Amino acid sequence: MKRCALAALTALSTTWLCAQSLVGEPEFIRLQREAVASQRAEVMAVYQEEAKACWQKFAVNACLSNARKTRRAALEPLRQQDLLLNAQERQWRTEQRDLRLQGKQTGQPNPP
Repeated sequence: MKRCALAALTALSTTWLCAQSLVGEPEFIRLQREAVASQRAEVMAVYQEEAKACWQKFAVNACLSNARKTRRAALEPLRQQDLLLNAQERQWRTEQRDLRLQGKQTGQPNPP
């Protein structure tokens, strides 16, 4: 049940993140990073519970392998969100740098 809810949550947050066109707002980027970090913490907590339960079973290695597979599958959308946020932040930083450079160019007197 937790896996289904977690998968639905990551799918919804991924589509919501892609639908946003607020590139260049550092507050938006910061909030999204916090959301991704909290989702990552939830995934890791679920993995820790599954790994702990595996040690009570006979086939420990197979159970741990399955738990790792589900963890990797749950973390992949979060990784994609991180990459998208990194690209947005790079774009914002580039825009800010370009604005600073334009300000410096207009502030200087023209050479004769």
